[in-house]
Amino acid sequence: MEYIPMWLQAGFWGLVAGAALLVGAGVGYRFKVPIRMVAGIMAFGSGVLISALSFELMDEAFHKGGFPATALGFLGGALVYTLANWWLAHRGARHRKRSGCQPTEGEHGGSGTAIAVGALLDGIPESIVIGLSMLGGGKVSMVAVWAIFLSNVPEGLSSAAGMKKAGRSARYIFGIWGGIALASGLSALAGFTLFEGVSPGMVAATTAVAAGAILAMLADTMIPEAFDEAHDFAGLITVMGFLAAFALSKMGG
Repeated sequence: MEYIPMWLQAGFWGLVAGAALLVGAGVGYRFKVPIRMVAGIMAFGSGVLISALSFELMDEAFHKGGFPATALGFLGGALVYTLANWWLAHRGARHRKRSGCQPTEGEHGGSGTAIAVGALLDGIPESIVIGLSMLGGGKVSMVAVWAIFLSNVPEGLSSAAGMKKAGRSARYIFGIWGGIALASGLSALAGFTLFEGVSPGMVAATTAVAAGAILAMLADTMIPEAFDEAHDFAGLITVMGFLAAFALSKMGG
């Protein structure tokens, strides 16, 4: 892909990772997937993301910008995500990743919009990371792409099943996930173009912000969903996901 402009490559890889949401949504809408299986996939995806943000994002941020910038960015990202998620949770988006207990519009007016905004909030930090990973070296972190892809499949699957049970239309469901997949590509493109030529410290801080937001998202949404339905094996499955991403990282992606 050397002849393709770097900004376009960044957008492409962001779109690839985001497209997993549509794949998962299609499966969740069309087939009745056992909740425990969804929870197991969610646990695996959580482990994959934890590994990626540990060995790809935080380690890279530390080497580029040092501990102060990394720590401040990490805490800042977690704080911003937590506050935004708290606001959305009180407007009907608390269970946006769950397949069985999303509210209908009749039960909580405006919950559909809140769920859509919440899903976008979950996806933007991940996608920006893809663009940031291409700065300097000019090569995307395939570990980050695959980690985000693997975590997006169960997210789309579980959320689409929940939306269907709550009575939302196919047009609404696939419109939401299609829009977020497109936003993922644009976010990755922005992560590359907006930070190209920026100081390493700023890039490090931004990477750490994304990592903090991702970890807060995992703790607030994906891990609780996995534990609620697969609590007997959730820890083991999460460890397996972590190990898979760790192995991919050490084998060079």
